[in-house]
Amino acid sequence: MKLGYLMNTYPMSSTTFVRREILALERLGHQVHRFAIRPHATALVDPADLAEAGLTEHVLALGVRRLGLSAVGWMLRHPGQSARALRLALRCGAAGAGAGAGGTPGTGGRLRHLVYLAEAAHVAARCKDLGLIHLHAQFGTNAATVAMLAAAMRGPRFSFTVHGPEEFDAPLALSLPAKIEAAAFVVAISSFGRSQVCRWVDPAHWPRLHVVHCGIEPGRFSAPAALPAGGPHLVAIGRLSAQKGFALLIEALALAAPALPGLHLTLVGDGPLRSGLERAIAGAGLQGRVTLTGWQDEAGVRAALDRATALILPSFAEGLPVVAMEAMAAGRPVIATAIAGIPELVTPEVGWLVPAGDAAALAAAVARLAATPHDRLAEMGRAARTRALERHDIDTEAAKLAALFASGG
Repeated sequence: MKLGYLMNTYPMSSTTFVRREILALERLGHQVHRFAIRPHATALVDPADLAEAGLTEHVLALGVRRLGLSAVGWMLRHPGQSARALRLALRCGAAGAGAGAGGTPGTGGRLRHLVYLAEAAHVAARCKDLGLIHLHAQFGTNAATVAMLAAAMRGPRFSFTVHGPEEFDAPLALSLPAKIEAAAFVVAISSFGRSQVCRWVDPAHWPRLHVVHCGIEPGRFSAPAALPAGGPHLVAIGRLSAQKGFALLIEALALAAPALPGLHLTLVGDGPLRSGLERAIAGAGLQGRVTLTGWQDEAGVRAALDRATALILPSFAEGLPVVAMEAMAAGRPVIATAIAGIPELVTPEVGWLVPAGDAAALAAAVARLAATPHDRLAEMGRAARTRALERHDIDTEAAKLAALFASGG
């Protein structure tokens, strides 16, 4: 089957799960054409991302004139459908009015949705040129809007994957009900995610809502490193943004550190809150206890996991973080907040769940980790590895997705 995959920004360091999914579909014999609205703003460092960039068609790279000509040409060939798509774009734009810069992606009012309409007309034309019979968008934000509008203009049928938390934060501003009703099917990455999608449509649509997990490649986790001695050595991985709760993690470390002289955190990632986190680290006197590495490629992330006793996830909002799957596949226990889809993966056998937003509870979990005998931690790591590989093998999950593409949901 010839498929299109549509993302807003691709590739980038935080979308390795998309790359794995595409490659798994290709191993199953499908041809997948990558579309992205725009490339990542900063230079790519991971060789696999660089390879993906060369395979990705970036819509806005055409420039305004060529994109406009392509869009107008398609609309003139399909005037009735384009008129209906225009009305749909205006309705979605009205729902998203008031959001924009700094708001939820995919919102922003009618003017922005007219831009999405032009992008959609071009994507519909390109799908026709390439013989693509199905277009799948990642995230229910602006990429799903473009896919929906393309389908409305005689483009291919479409589906999309809801990851969260963006879609859960602003479902009406994102016109999520309209997208669900128009799609051939919708995928959520956890049962929790599916439940949130169910909230916004009539139960008659629920049979088209499916759970397909994000996946990992088991072959990349063939030999877990032994747990390090001493510590505990924690690792946290993610974008330095408010939803990840890293400021709370610094507060929790300050509470736990006096009783744990060997405690150390490696924080992998970058983002808008880095300078604030640096100030918080200095203010808590934790400069020698916390290392900020910036972004790392897959090899760098794996090396950070191998040096850690456990992964810690202090998130305020999530979908189901791929980094938890990776850490567990690497044989590491997990400390995480009990939110969204995380409890579906992190059980008492493999780690500790704590209430979100509670620094004292997070510090207490770190203390419990430190008090756990090394042999017991190793046992938890083995159980974590088994659980991750059983639930999140990317080839197994891609096969589920391929079956939905074949059946139309």
